[in-house]
Amino acid sequence: MKITAAITGVGSYVPDYVLTNQELEKMVDTTDEWITTRTGIKERRILKGENQGTSVMGVQAVQQLLAKTGTRAEDIDLLICSTTTPDLVFPATANIISAAVGATQAFSFDMQAACSGFLFALATGAQYIQTGTYKKVVVVGADKMSAIIDYTDRANCIIFGDGAGAVLLEPSTEGYGLLDQVLRSDGTGEQYLYQKAGGSRRPPSAETVANREHYVYQEGATVFKFAVTNMANVAAQVMERNHLTNDDVAWLVPHQANKRIIDATANRMGVGPEKVMLNIHRYGNTTNATIPLCLADYEAQLRKGDNLVLAAFGGGFTWGSIYLKWAYDPKSDPATV
Repeated sequence: MKITAAITGVGSYVPDYVLTNQELEKMVDTTDEWITTRTGIKERRILKGENQGTSVMGVQAVQQLLAKTGTRAEDIDLLICSTTTPDLVFPATANIISAAVGATQAFSFDMQAACSGFLFALATGAQYIQTGTYKKVVVVGADKMSAIIDYTDRANCIIFGDGAGAVLLEPSTEGYGLLDQVLRSDGTGEQYLYQKAGGSRRPPSAETVANREHYVYQEGATVFKFAVTNMANVAAQVMERNHLTNDDVAWLVPHQANKRIIDATANRMGVGPEKVMLNIHRYGNTTNATIPLCLADYEAQLRKGDNLVLAAFGGGFTWGSIYLKWAYDPKSDPATV
């Protein structure tokens, strides 16, 4: 029988510290009303403390995932971490997470596709399941965006937050899991959303630090226009390819970058707001963590057989959509939901 890769569990973690719009009003020239109207964000979580990297949150999300699904860490075959803010240039943050959770039999690697990274990693992990190569694949989406945000830049500091989410992929022969995908990229978009220094082209130096080139840079209007069009297009394309009507779709799971982009995608799909997963008001844009955080927050509302359309857009440019059929009902034990 045909094997598909089904999500059989989710885990998540967000830091305790809450950065509100009111606190940002004291840091830069902005207002709660301005931020809320243009982005839909009310607050975001920030990872504080010395020597605290993205892996710290990824470990917490994976440990919760393993506990909820009753999975032994040593039974994990592969762990992929999609992140734009790795702990180090090397080793991979996935390696650090694997070691910390005790996934001693897993091979692991990072994937970088900006805000689309989790979708790209999910599609990649699914291939190992569908080919019969592996039985248990963990995909982590995690970012400490506060590490690369200039908190004097009012255009960007209002948007991003920190967090992590993780899912377990296992084989299904009943038609659940990832059923289709449309993944795209266009490198000509580099100049509109990127980090100017820190890589091999412009290694860190006194000059790059003084010029504040190690922070996120974007031309907001250009990025917004491209995101609205392309994220909506691929979501609609996935629906059309699989003959899905708006009634067939139980949930749209969109990347949480901007409420207006989310609304445009839902409108293009013909999906009402009651079918759109939304937590941007609580976490802001956590980059690779937004979609798995949505799945974790809405897990109790998901039902076996639900049709989900995942959609994202990120720097690079990268964008994509995945159609999956949910594989399980909510856990009966409240402690595991």
